[in-house]
Amino acid sequence: MSALIETRALTRRDERRQLALLQPTDFTLNHGDRVSITGSSGSGKSVFLRALALLDAPTSGQILWNGQAIANAEIPHYRSHISYLSQRPALLEGTVEDNLRFPFSLNTLRTRSFDLQAVTTLLGHAGKTPDFLQKNAGDLSGGESQVVSLIRTLQLNPEVLLLDEPTAALDPTSSRDVEALIDAWFAGDGSRAYIWVSHDLDQAQRMSAIHLQMNAGVLNGATQP
Repeated sequence: MSALIETRALTRRDERRQLALLQPTDFTLNHGDRVSITGSSGSGKSVFLRALALLDAPTSGQILWNGQAIANAEIPHYRSHISYLSQRPALLEGTVEDNLRFPFSLNTLRTRSFDLQAVTTLLGHAGKTPDFLQKNAGDLSGGESQVVSLIRTLQLNPEVLLLDEPTAALDPTSSRDVEALIDAWFAGDGSRAYIWVSHDLDQAQRMSAIHLQMNAGVLNGATQP
């Protein structure tokens, strides 16, 4: 079985400032991997994750998905399987349910439909009851908003989650709700994988089996926490 994602000499450069943001990086994410990346602010953690998500185009190098290079026309399909979650969720006006139904209005998901039972199960993992669906998105706390954003992604059954400090702005209880959702998603299919960028070393140890360190754009090797 080929790796889910592989990078070969991947770089990102800020041409305006003439600054290397990501040094040439070789990396492999296999089925079943739980990876954490820690490092100081500005070390390149988010740069690497956004490049993997193809949100910011790499300056040079290659990203392979299931052993194949990703053509421009395949990027929307790639993004439907490789999902990026930031620490600042962006929700729409309306209810929680409106937000969870929204992805199915997009062309790339027109053949799929909202599954209320699956969403209710996901809510349960985060300690939320079904009536949470009727809450107004504008009234949610930061932790509740992140739970909604995560469920909106998880209901689509991604292969890979790229988690960019998703609990950095949350209180401990909300952070555990997010962690519980990730654990439940990961346990549901042994072929899934995730990368969790975290500023919290305890969380990184708790939520990963492979720990990497980013320093000045250099991704340093794996250790077993």
